[in-house]
Amino acid sequence: MAGPLQGYKVIDLTQVVSGPLATMLLADQGAEVIKIEPTTGLGDLTRLPSFDKGGIGAFYLNNNRRKKSLSIDLSGEDGRQIVLDLCADADVFIQNFRPGAIERLGLGYDKIKEINPNIVYVSISGFGPTGPYSDRPVLDPVIQGVCGVISRQLNPQVPFPDLIRNLYADKSTALTVAQATTAALLAKERGNGGQLVEIPMVDACMYFFWPDAMMDLTLTDEDANGGVLLSTVYNLTECSDGKIVYFAASDAQRAGVCQAVGHPEWAEDERFSSMQALAANPQNFILLGEMLAEAFLEMTCEEVIAALIEADVPAGPVLSGEEAVADPQVIHNETLVEWQHPDAGTVRQPRPAARFSETPTDLNFSGAHRGQHNAEILGNLGYSSEQIESLQESGVIG
Repeated sequence: MAGPLQGYKVIDLTQVVSGPLATMLLADQGAEVIKIEPTTGLGDLTRLPSFDKGGIGAFYLNNNRRKKSLSIDLSGEDGRQIVLDLCADADVFIQNFRPGAIERLGLGYDKIKEINPNIVYVSISGFGPTGPYSDRPVLDPVIQGVCGVISRQLNPQVPFPDLIRNLYADKSTALTVAQATTAALLAKERGNGGQLVEIPMVDACMYFFWPDAMMDLTLTDEDANGGVLLSTVYNLTECSDGKIVYFAASDAQRAGVCQAVGHPEWAEDERFSSMQALAANPQNFILLGEMLAEAFLEMTCEEVIAALIEADVPAGPVLSGEEAVADPQVIHNETLVEWQHPDAGTVRQPRPAARFSETPTDLNFSGAHRGQHNAEILGNLGYSSEQIESLQESGVIG
């Protein structure tokens, strides 16, 4: 397995998305990731039988490709000892149990640190290890609600807040986990040793959400000037034959929009000529929006997009999933690749987005069945075939 993280070993004791997507990113960048799953039930919860074939589903593959799967019963000493053995020469241990649960299993940071003082131990939780919400069960929409994401997912024309209908909080946490893990590995390489990295989902989501969505809550002095939130101006634009999306982020681009709809004089009107003028009187902003909306309705989507791009205004179509897959830029970039799974058949997925010039990643993807690598992993730890068979018969592995 090639990539900038080749040679690093990651023990992945996570489920669903916040941890698995993070460790998949590490695997895509070359790390060896050993995923530990239960011996009963589905294994990882993403193994739901939905959009699946041959016992392998899309949800699992999209968060767990390239990983080896080790299926262990952690309720007994023998199972926990296998994890401790794995950690002896591991670089990273990542878990997302509810606070306190991993310590009760005997696999908390202090215990792992005894075995491997240089390990980077990453602990993901919903709300953090302590506090009034720390013991609560958590899934992505709950974090969206607490962070204010849902309340600001609001189209002023349809004034009902809504969820972001994908795992926004989980995925923003996963990116945070992957970045923090590599940062901790860099610190270790520079002589700082191993460490515990705590990542509450609520903190990761708020950090991700804050830059644009919470501008009005950033400056807290009473004499701070007001402004316009992006959530109030992000809208789909209705044309005569469908919808497009565009955004004018500067005065020059706003003038370009006016030019694109055939009314360059609007940009010269002192009410609309600058962001300062629009921000000073929100009614001007509303009025310009209404004027532009009427003009767009006289044009087709193709006409509008061409005119906006000619005026150097970011604009594009609103594509369906099927259309996005076939988009010419997506095809040109080879953003999506197809590979063959022995049981699931042809799999289409995004390639790793980062392209490294000196440590390129390969596209040798894989997707493991639960416990597929039990014998291989235990053999590499020095377990004999007799010991592995005994563990299998006793249900410690499965």
